[in-house]
Order: sequence, then structure tokens, then C-alpha cells
Amino acid sequence: MICAFIVMKCEGFAQISDLYDYLSNNLIIAHYCGFDIAKELPSYAKFTRFIREFDNDILQSVMQSLVLNAVDLSLIDTSFIALDATPVKANVSNNNPKSFRKNKFSKDEPPKSDKDCKLGVQTASNQHNEKKYEFYWGYKNHILVDCISGLPICEITTGANVSDSTVTLDILNKTNSFLSLQECSFLADKAYDVKYIYNAVKNDYNGDCFIALNARNTKSPKKLPVGNPICEAGLAMHKDGKFSDSGRTRQKFCCPFKRSKTGECPCNHKCWNNGKKNRGCTKYITIPDDYRLSIDRTSIAFKSVYALRTEAERYNSRFKQAGCERVYVRNGNSVKNLNTIAHISLLSIAITAVVTKKNISYRSVKSIKRFA
Repeated sequence: MICAFIVMKCEGFAQISDLYDYLSNNLIIAHYCGFDIAKELPSYAKFTRFIREFDNDILQSVMQSLVLNAVDLSLIDTSFIALDATPVKANVSNNNPKSFRKNKFSKDEPPKSDKDCKLGVQTASNQHNEKKYEFYWGYKNHILVDCISGLPICEITTGANVSDSTVTLDILNKTNSFLSLQECSFLADKAYDVKYIYNAVKNDYNGDCFIALNARNTKSPKKLPVGNPICEAGLAMHKDGKFSDSGRTRQKFCCPFKRSKTGECPCNHKCWNNGKKNRGCTKYITIPDDYRLSIDRTSIAFKSVYALRTEAERYNSRFKQAGCERVYVRNGNSVKNLNTIAHISLLSIAITAVVTKKNISYRSVKSIKRFA
């Protein structure tokens, strides 16, 4: 059964019915999978029951053994690793774009056909000002990828409502349990720009982080070369002490006429005529006293390493081509098993290409088929 589902993902079938028809019409493939072709193949119901009830931990152990095999072949290395999540849409009518029912993306009215799927949001790109997004019911597959070979190392499937950053420590700990991540370079997009991820990579794995900065609606005020911000009237603001809150230290800047009795605000700021002793506007600048803010993201070194993260996007594309962009099963364990088998099939293809020592790409399923 496992071999049959690996064939399903290698062929890019999204539905189990397509796999069943393919094996019925290609008995030699069914024979190589281990079925007794002298007898009738197992029914379609047995295929669906197997993928629904099979223990995902067994498939995870198979994937881990393939990763270790790839490490022995010098195919996978943990020097540069990237984490990304790809959406997996559930097989529910709410995801049908031709459905005009009201409140189809309401949390109060979840789909009845798949009780394990959750409501998530998918954006068109990773740009900070991205305004194109869509809601969907389904799951997320979080994938840790080797940025050099473009192959998966570890994966976790969660509901679509789970934030990308919340599973980072879990997947890193899971990977480190069978493959050391010491002195790794961790790459991720702005969805993983969270302070505890930086601290964990640095303190637990002695690694470096190459994560895009999430602006989080912050503004970039005009500054002088020395760092003092410029107020709305075009005047240089003065330092007015430091203070700490929420684990960060901020420098306060005040109006140059704060204590003046005769000065007048050129722009007539609303905080100037407030009747108080300390008048004028104030601004705050966070002092980079932690690892997250100390990274120079404008440097050539950072940009050259961060460019390797596109390998995770390429792998997500191959993962979707395996028929994983939308699932046609209706429970969480089946989705987990199908996703894990998809990673197993892509790892198997890469190892086969290396072991056979043929001049073919270990990333291409078509090249392996052509060679076979």
C-alpha cells in the first residue's frame, strides 16, 4: 500500500480513484508495488481506509531514514536550511470559487464534511504591502528544506489557522533529534520574524539567522546622519532619556522647544498648545540591543545568503505538482499521510538519481521516468 501511494505521488495524482484506475490498467506497476496480480486488487475502500487509519509516525520514521541516507550520500547538508509553509486546501464546497453561499468563510460555520480542516488565509506574495489575499479551509504543510540540494529534511502538517512561526521550534527540535543542526544558517521570510526564534537558533544551535524583517506597521521617520529624527516642522529633535518596556530599550526624542517659554512651533503641532509645561511632539526609536535588531539586512553578506531561500519556494512548487495543492480526502490523518508520502517520493527520486549515477536531475520526476 505504501509503495502504491508513492506511485500516486510520483505520477502526480490528486485523487485515490486515479491511483486505483492506474494500477488496474498497469498490472506490472501493481506487481512491483507488491500486490498479487493473480488475484483481484484491493478495493477502493481499502485504499481509503489504509490512508485514513495508518500511523503517521511510521511514515515519519521512513522519511527520516531516507534523509539520513541522503546525508550519507552527501546529498543533504544542514549548513543552510530554510523553513516555509505551503497551504493545502481541503475537499469542501466552501473552497469552490463558484459557490455563492453566504458566510462560507465564517469561523462560526465550519464545513461539516471535513471537521479537521481550519480556516486560513493565503497571500499572493511575501511583500510587506501585499493586499491580495484569499481565505480557504484546509491545512498547512510546514517544510524544512536544505537550501543547497533543495530537498526536504523534516515536515509537519497542521491546520490552516496555525501561525507559521509557532511551529518553528517544534520542527527544529524534531530535526535535531535525528540530524544535528549545530552551527546552521536558518533562513525564513518575514512570517518567522519573531524574537524567540532568533534566540533559539543562536543559543540552542549556535547558528545564524537570515530572516526578513517584518515592519509591523512601523514608520521610518526622517533622520539626521547622527541619528536624531526630524519633526514635522523640519527641526532636529533632542534626546530625552531612555526607558525599557516589553523587553526592549527605546530612546526618546523631544521637541527642541520643549521647555521654552518664548519659542513657537512652526507647524503649530497639536501637542504644542496643550497647556502643559513640557510641550511639543515626541518620537521613539528602538535601540538595537538584541540579536534580531543587530542584524544588518542591507549588507551584501545577508542578501547573498538570504537569496538561497528561493530553493524552499522551488521545492514547494514540486510538492504541489505531486498533487498536494488540494486534497480529496476528508480527515486530518489522511492529509498528514499523503503529505508525508509526497516528501518520501521526492526523496526517493533524488536518491535513485544519485545511486544510479546517471546524468539526470535528482529534482526532476520526468527525468527518472524517462530513464526507467
